[in-house]
Amino acid sequence: MSTTPAQMASEHAVLDAVPKQLFIAGAWRDGAGGATLTVQDPSTGETIASVADADGADALDALGAAHDAFAAWRETAPRARGEILRRAYEALVERADELALLMTLEMGKPVAESKAEVSYAADFLRWYSEEAVRIDGRFSTHQAGGGRLLTMRQPVGPCVFITPWNFPLAMGTRKIGPAVAAGCTMVVKPAKLAPLSMLALARILELAGLPAGVLNVVTSSSSGRVMEPVIRDPRARKLSFTGSTEVGRRLMEQASEQLLRVSMELGGNAPFLVFEDADLDAALDGAIIAKMRNIGEACTAANRFLVHESLADAFAAGLAQRMDALKIGRGSDESAEVGPLIDEDQLATVAELVDDAVSLGASVLCGGERVEGPGHFYRPTVLSGVPQAARVLHEEIFGPVAPVRAFAHEEQALAEANDTQFGLVAYVYTRDLARALRVSERLETGMVGLNQGLVSNAGAPFGGIKHSGFGREGGPEGIEEYLECKVVGLPAP
Repeated sequence: MSTTPAQMASEHAVLDAVPKQLFIAGAWRDGAGGATLTVQDPSTGETIASVADADGADALDALGAAHDAFAAWRETAPRARGEILRRAYEALVERADELALLMTLEMGKPVAESKAEVSYAADFLRWYSEEAVRIDGRFSTHQAGGGRLLTMRQPVGPCVFITPWNFPLAMGTRKIGPAVAAGCTMVVKPAKLAPLSMLALARILELAGLPAGVLNVVTSSSSGRVMEPVIRDPRARKLSFTGSTEVGRRLMEQASEQLLRVSMELGGNAPFLVFEDADLDAALDGAIIAKMRNIGEACTAANRFLVHESLADAFAAGLAQRMDALKIGRGSDESAEVGPLIDEDQLATVAELVDDAVSLGASVLCGGERVEGPGHFYRPTVLSGVPQAARVLHEEIFGPVAPVRAFAHEEQALAEANDTQFGLVAYVYTRDLARALRVSERLETGMVGLNQGLVSNAGAPFGGIKHSGFGREGGPEGIEEYLECKVVGLPAP
């Protein structure tokens, strides 16, 4: 996992180009207290950057800037808002290589996956650059005759965004894109573990012509201390959060004080169902995508593999063979397929879940241990014969671990798939069209991947039900989260 001098020079150049300050009212500035927080490379544990560590006063300054900018921004022509997003999209595409390397350095995923995320992130800017000019309303006759009704949609107002470390760029554009298109202003608080991609994005949007105060970025070592006063401030009108269900609950309590519009994209426990008529090779291909995207550190990651008993042994063996062949390495190594987990706490959690399953009788077909040396690496792991009581079936793994369980019939598969508080996504492999539709309808999730291991798409609504949250991001539905409906009653002409 050694780094060549040329690689080191490239990495330093990318890191040096990123602003390290807060972005408030169109200006880059230090935090009021002058404190900084460090960002570490999870593949080495070494510090790679120090960024401004904001306090509550900084965050309220950011909200004030968003509030002040809103009046003019909401009146900006939709085409002008869309053109800013389009220019930012083109900049992301042009700078994809350096943005991907930056992302890899701060959160660890292989650079090939980071490039895919940059493309995914850019797609949201392109999609909403086109949606900005399609915000419409309607004109109708009063149901009793005579009068008329004019229905319009207007921007919600200043928004508060809290984004996660696992997709540090795409989770930003997925919120910022529709907010900008709708005419909203915003305060963004990126995750302390991976703030650099958001700072780079803010710089790109600044250069694309986004007016001062429309986007404000506040980095901090304490999300709660910094964001709670902003969420409780009456100037904020919308909260969007991507992260854990536990934190989401606390944020909803805070948002209730001002009755904010709220969107929550929370945890997952995705079932991956393989029926007896499935194409086994296709299911294994999809399993690798659904499990190993982002090293398994994704809310959409397949968490439980439920396989018909006639295929369970062959599926588990095939998955173990493929998982065991994946190359572990520092993400910036072009040949690496599995990078490190984000930090030591996450590594310990994954190891604990595997140990619990093994203690209850599960068999380890590959992996099952951390990689010795620097960094937070855990070997890709397949567990078979996992008992229903194992925690790994009920908790979000967020790591490269695939527990496999056999089922006897469709009803059992559905019962186990739905036996969770979460409801984000499920994956189904079958060649029976009737079963595909029947199972998709009965799965208690907001999304279903049918014979495919990837559901994310900028043009489709992303979101879940139950404890996986509410609201949708992406697609035509995504911009609705940032628009209020107003009706004007008119007399008869």
